[in-house]
Amino acid sequence: MNTKKIVITGSAGTGKTSVINALKTKGFYCFEEVIRALTSEVKKEVDASTHISNPIVFAKDPLEFNTRLLNGRINQFKHVDSLNKKTYFFDRGIPDVLAYMDYFNQKYEDSFTDACSMHVYTDVFLLPPWKAIYKTDGARFETFDEVVKIHEHLVTTYKKFGYNIIEVPFGTIEERTKYIINSI
Repeated sequence: MNTKKIVITGSAGTGKTSVINALKTKGFYCFEEVIRALTSEVKKEVDASTHISNPIVFAKDPLEFNTRLLNGRINQFKHVDSLNKKTYFFDRGIPDVLAYMDYFNQKYEDSFTDACSMHVYTDVFLLPPWKAIYKTDGARFETFDEVVKIHEHLVTTYKKFGYNIIEVPFGTIEERTKYIINSI
């Protein structure tokens, strides 16, 4: 079987999770974002009132946090091998880890870039920053200006690993979901 591993990525608050949920309702196998659970753990370790940006920067050990995140995404990627579907969608991909670490000016080992090179997705769909729908929540702390800068890091990182990024146009969740399905 010719398996497709498709990333849905973008900065915080661009509609990724809503699109992933819509894809699930259409019967697609979707992997959820790994970072939400990890972020909840970090928030317990520090004073949440001090958050002015992504909690990753407040982790006691950012490299350890990002290593756990990277391993979680690698495990999702590998889990496909034990399933029997044709198409899989991922709420963020392995290169997202590097993009965020670059944004926060965090150092990483070669194992991070090796993971991106060894685990290659079929397609990458990028949801661009959209001010009209952006809002913060209990796990999202970035300002809209930060969201735009992170978007630029995502584009740079995915291109660095040779991906042809498919930008998803603005629209309703249904329109965006249909665009993705029709593009694959």
